Amino acid sequence: MPVLSVSRGNILRGWDTLYNGSAGEAQRGLEISTISITDLASNTAYALDSRQTIDEENKTRIDLYAEHLVDLVSKLHQFGVRYLSCDTYYTKVKFVQAGVNAGVELIGKLRINARLQWLYDSEYSGVGRPKKFDGRVKIDTDLARFDPHGKQDNNVEVYDAVIYSSSLKRNIKRVQLKFNKGNRMGQALLYSTDIDLDAMTLIHYYKARFQIEFLFRDAKQHTGLTHSQSLRKDAINMQVNASLTALNLLKIEDRQTKNTQGKTVISIVSWKRRKFNQHLMDRLFDELGLDRNNEKVATLYEQFSDYGAIAHRSVQSIVISE
Repeated sequence: MPVLSVSRGNILRGWDTLYNGSAGEAQRGLEISTISITDLASNTAYALDSRQTIDEENKTRIDLYAEHLVDLVSKLHQFGVRYLSCDTYYTKVKFVQAGVNAGVELIGKLRINARLQWLYDSEYSGVGRPKKFDGRVKIDTDLARFDPHGKQDNNVEVYDAVIYSSSLKRNIKRVQLKFNKGNRMGQALLYSTDIDLDAMTLIHYYKARFQIEFLFRDAKQHTGLTHSQSLRKDAINMQVNASLTALNLLKIEDRQTKNTQGKTVISIVSWKRRKFNQHLMDRLFDELGLDRNNEKVATLYEQFSDYGAIAHRSVQSIVISE
């Protein structure tokens, strides 16, 4: 099953002050909102659509991100996409409600101090208004009230429960992770609007979200994501989506060449070198009048396609294990 991911990226300098996570500070730049589909079998993301974030009157950034999601999500149901994995920034009632109303279950991360309440599950006493909640959730002292699910790698303890989120105004499945962080105990809180989702599956889906960050990295480094010199919205959107589409096509061609649908290593810089070599040989062979269907020419063409790159035959056996 594929998982949808959404994220924001700082791509160019010049228009607004935005937080740049890689630099750890606010910087001047342009922002894009990107939605991608993550293939869980191969654990890689493919960009679906990107839009430049342009502020509109009487609309917050969350309103704009929610509109982006709603515009696309109706087209995704035919591909079996049901879950949207996103980071803490999107854990806001406007965004969550928009996604749920569009037919998508959200998976995300909560702040440690998020206001959460236990659901009251005892019998009604018959006096007064029925009680809905049974006190605020305290992550340090209420651990016994959660259902344990054993440990993951690196001794990460997993607990879950269905509780009420005051900020999201709905019941959610909350998964609590406890792990050693140096000489103290660290914690992380994940959630899903699907209260029936298995805790381990929720964690797996949330981890898949990080693949969208590699799209930004590879597109910036190799396919010209930040190379647009235009100030026009349409031109910037074309540049951004063309860059991410080129990256998608290289990843797909890599899988077809290796004939695999599983996890695998890909070198985008080697694919760029291969495409450049082929473009140069196409120009030279056309000028020289060489027939690429000729066996000798075809052999040379294939041989020098990999000049300066990692040869495809040598990487077919390199596969990332679980």
